[in-house]
Amino acid sequence: MAKRFKAAVIGGSGYGGAELIRRLLLHPDVELVRVASVDYIGEPIENAHPHLEGRTDLKFEGLSPAEAAAGMDVVLLGLPHKVSAQKVPEIIATGARIVDLSGDFRLRDPAVYKRYYGAEHPAQNLLDGTFVYGLPELHRAQIQQAKYVASPGCFATTIELGLLPLARAGLLSGMVETVGITGSSGAGVVPTATTHHPVRASNLRTYKPLDHQHIPEITQTLLSAGAKDLQLSFVPVSAPLPRGIFATSFVHVDEKVSVDEIKRLFVEYYQKEPFVRVPHKRLPEVAAVSGSNFVEVACQPGAVENGRRVVACFSALDNLIKGGAGQGIQSMNLMLGLDERLTLEDPGSWP
Repeated sequence: MAKRFKAAVIGGSGYGGAELIRRLLLHPDVELVRVASVDYIGEPIENAHPHLEGRTDLKFEGLSPAEAAAGMDVVLLGLPHKVSAQKVPEIIATGARIVDLSGDFRLRDPAVYKRYYGAEHPAQNLLDGTFVYGLPELHRAQIQQAKYVASPGCFATTIELGLLPLARAGLLSGMVETVGITGSSGAGVVPTATTHHPVRASNLRTYKPLDHQHIPEITQTLLSAGAKDLQLSFVPVSAPLPRGIFATSFVHVDEKVSVDEIKRLFVEYYQKEPFVRVPHKRLPEVAAVSGSNFVEVACQPGAVENGRRVVACFSALDNLIKGGAGQGIQSMNLMLGLDERLTLEDPGSWP
């Protein structure tokens, strides 16, 4: 039986592309028709992604964006930052829906984009809200109506979901300090001097401290959700694990807000969310969500000083799935009027 929708992946040879392909091959309603790439052209999918051996007859194709998008209901982009923005106008002209996993359409201010991505944005006319920010836990209704979605970054998703209940309640303001620890797959397929396994396997190191490109994305999102006068100091840390992000954010709330009220905010905000868990008898951990589209969040209210209570907010997810391709598939499902959980409910493995 023919499936209802047709999809293409552009930029399918990387880790994010592998997750997009895997989920689409499992999808009951969306047929993966084409996979475009500048690498492995003419070669079968399993040459780049061995775990997909025997699952598809598709091959990587060297197609223009318009050729890849022709006749498609949706195109999912696994392209690098600054490349995606150059291809999107051509895809828009085909009439296809778009889910973009890059950072090119997350920010609204082209000056901020230039500051953090190091280049002028090539399609500034599309930064006017043409793309909906694809965080279902905040923008589900907008995503359902959207034709173009900018899927959030991995660190951004982790940190935003760890702080969103406080922002929505109007309790998030002032300075927030965050440390985020990430796995090596977030650095992409091609090894570099700092991501190569012999260096990374037994090492912890920071990079882009207080200057990571997800900082303005996180601030923009949380301010739109109800935070006030927000300033984010963020230090990312690379860790010797392939998958996963663990973020710890320290915020300060008015001492009049009780410990029970703070904890209840998290439980109530996420109680109907299909992919966010608030553990009852433990704190979030990477191994509990690795390989899945699930997120774990929790908070730990602490001491009061000068009328403000410190709250430690914890969040953990798989950077390639809920922090990347899985969240893109979740948005695609919503855009197509499908159950957002399709192909995403597997719980991963333990440990």
